[in-house]
Amino acid sequence: ALPGSNNSLKMFADGLAAHGIASVRFDKRGIAASRAAAGKEEDLRFDNYVSDAEGWLKQLRADSRFTTVSVAGHSEGSLIGMIAAREAGADGYVSLEGAGRKPKQILIEQLTPQLPPAMLATSIHIMDLIEAGAPPDTTTVPPMLAPLFRPSVRPYLVSWFRYDPAIEIAKLKIPALIVQGTTDIQTSMTDAHALAAGYPSGRLLTIEGMNHVLKNAPPGRAEQMSSYSDPTLPVVPKLIDEVSAFVMGLKRRA
Repeated sequence: ALPGSNNSLKMFADGLAAHGIASVRFDKRGIAASRAAAGKEEDLRFDNYVSDAEGWLKQLRADSRFTTVSVAGHSEGSLIGMIAAREAGADGYVSLEGAGRKPKQILIEQLTPQLPPAMLATSIHIMDLIEAGAPPDTTTVPPMLAPLFRPSVRPYLVSWFRYDPAIEIAKLKIPALIVQGTTDIQTSMTDAHALAAGYPSGRLLTIEGMNHVLKNAPPGRAEQMSSYSDPTLPVVPKLIDEVSAFVMGLKRRA
């Protein structure tokens, strides 16, 4: 929805490479070169994304060039990554600006300043039905909310709403690094603390002044939006140094 690119993940990968750490980035199912893999919208499930990540992990694990295999999941990928790391037997896990609350809670928080009270109440009712696994009939969704709760996307929401990141991260049995920037306008320290509480053996790393796209930015929404479309603004160096040290300190699981 924003013009241009910020190249944050490319910069992150280049930084890891400078420390001798190889990485794989792939287009999310339905995006760019993976567009054809999406299929029909009504058939898409959150677990498809998890399976895709698991497939890459298993392929890398079978490659003798790599000593350890870890997952770094950014934003929505934090939840995807923690599940895939568990299922595919990763050696380590890194959450980058990940949500620590259930998807419904985050959507409510995002919709609250945008909708009038009556429409917000309707949205919460619809999400309650979706969370219970009973998507509302088309007639119960006002036109204004149709883009978010259209029939073809509801099965995906049902599959997504059943996960709680704070519960899923507690199922890990590997070293974990939970990274959160203090100027992130999409996730917050509340999320990071929820993840850390769910997995006390993990390490919480707070990076002052880092925003959601892993760059130094002021706290205001308007003031930092330019960083979302600036491919020249570098990723925070401390992030690369800390994640590199974490990965280099891992041992291969049996």
